[in-house]
Amino acid sequence: MRLWMRVLMFAAAVTLVLCAQRAPTVNGEAPLIGGPYARLLAHATDLGPDRGGHVQLVVALGDVARPQDLISWAAHRELTVQWAPGQDWAIIDGGADKVADAFGVAVHNYRTGDGHVFYAAARQPGVPSSLRGQVTDVGRILGYGRRRVAKPPIIPLDVPDPGLTPTLMVTAYDVTPLAATGKGQTIAFYEWGGYDTTDLDAYATHFKLPPFNIAPPIGGMPPPGDASGETMMDLEAAHAVAPDARLVVVNANTYFPGNNFAWSQVASMFAAVDHQYPGVVWSSSIGIAPCDQMIKGVDAQPAESALETAESHGTSAFDASGDTGGLECKEDLQGQWGTKPSPQDIGLDSIASLPAMTDVGGTTLSTDSNGVWLSEETWVDYPMQQGTGGGVSAIYNRPDWQSRLSVAKDSGNPLHRLTPDVAAVADPDTGMVVRADHSWDIVGGTSLAAPLWAGFAAVINEYLTANGGHQLGNLDPLLYQAAASGAEPAFHDVSLGGNNVDTAGPGYDLVTGLGTPDVATLAHDILDIQKAGR
Repeated sequence: MRLWMRVLMFAAAVTLVLCAQRAPTVNGEAPLIGGPYARLLAHATDLGPDRGGHVQLVVALGDVARPQDLISWAAHRELTVQWAPGQDWAIIDGGADKVADAFGVAVHNYRTGDGHVFYAAARQPGVPSSLRGQVTDVGRILGYGRRRVAKPPIIPLDVPDPGLTPTLMVTAYDVTPLAATGKGQTIAFYEWGGYDTTDLDAYATHFKLPPFNIAPPIGGMPPPGDASGETMMDLEAAHAVAPDARLVVVNANTYFPGNNFAWSQVASMFAAVDHQYPGVVWSSSIGIAPCDQMIKGVDAQPAESALETAESHGTSAFDASGDTGGLECKEDLQGQWGTKPSPQDIGLDSIASLPAMTDVGGTTLSTDSNGVWLSEETWVDYPMQQGTGGGVSAIYNRPDWQSRLSVAKDSGNPLHRLTPDVAAVADPDTGMVVRADHSWDIVGGTSLAAPLWAGFAAVINEYLTANGGHQLGNLDPLLYQAAASGAEPAFHDVSLGGNNVDTAGPGYDLVTGLGTPDVATLAHDILDIQKAGR
């Protein structure tokens, strides 16, 4: 997610006309894909058929048995199948022309306005008739991903001097009573950019914190550049809350080396981190995949499965909900921010809204001069079309731990995954002070909220393991159980404001979730749940 610092942006609207591809099929013509997906292709330049590229797509299986029919079918068409025992999904890959012939849809290359080239099929492939007894669904043929990075401030900010310091932050969210600092815990950060140890040292020295404990990066040191500002913010935000935790940066560039995006790449990255650091806390704010309106649930199954495996080892994972105020699908259209919002802009970050991910929204925080919490409301900046993300998932079913929630936008029924789960400060006008590029800045965005929650999880883990409990693992079920039955209120209920799509209100809402934490109370409630064996 972008690290927002009130940068004034201007964009020119460009009107393009979608010319549908007439693609041959084996069993009748495949349907055109509509919505934001079609709009993405309409705003990109069609470069013609992809004749030499490599293509992947995910298919859903009817059970977890070895898909021999699929493997044989693919081999006959010079395609390969990636499958592992216990999986109810598989990945088909091979040459673009072979995939196009096998599924009867044209696969073209497209170029976005900023020069990014990706493959896509304008039509949705169906399940081949010979595989209908084994394959139940077919995902998108889409190689589009995105890399969102922080931008440096160019104008001063109107924020309290000196912004939220580490002391103010831990006071506001009631971390101090736990007497925990993240000792013995590790936090992994998924990043595009590198970091400067001299700035980290200056941050720790200035605020009288312990030195940063930085482990060697996974995948090598990311390159410097615009993305490095976000990396510095993530590391410093977590260090402010959990100063004794070990921090490790994951170089996302290593896992996405080419132009095209694939969900298998997300799964490989998650699996690599889980293998090297099982049972740690993850923080991600980078943005990788397109919005949920552009994919099918089966597409993201490799990432969801890898995340669930990591959580079975004790991992807790946090992702930023987005900074587009519920208009996440508009993020996929470069240069279109000057246009009026439309229903096709509404959507969620597809990775942040994975059912196994804890999705973090953003607020505007108010404290007294000592940092004591006074109030919070939803972070939104309507003129800039910015603010906390959230909403109803277009592709994921409602998890069991959200089954008791009733949201009118989901017809009042437990049908779909709701986001975000929780929130923390994100408004740059009430943001945190950081050290980056050898200067002090005030930062915000849900990119700040996610690493803060990673720090909260680290100190809660330390508290739990020291008091007869155990690592959090998948935090989502515990959050909703604590909110429903905790001995004391563990969340500040944010009931004021809204974003570009939804409004806040009492209890759970689609802009700040359950609310922001009273960390000490949440830790006590979770310990009670663990000891009761519930």
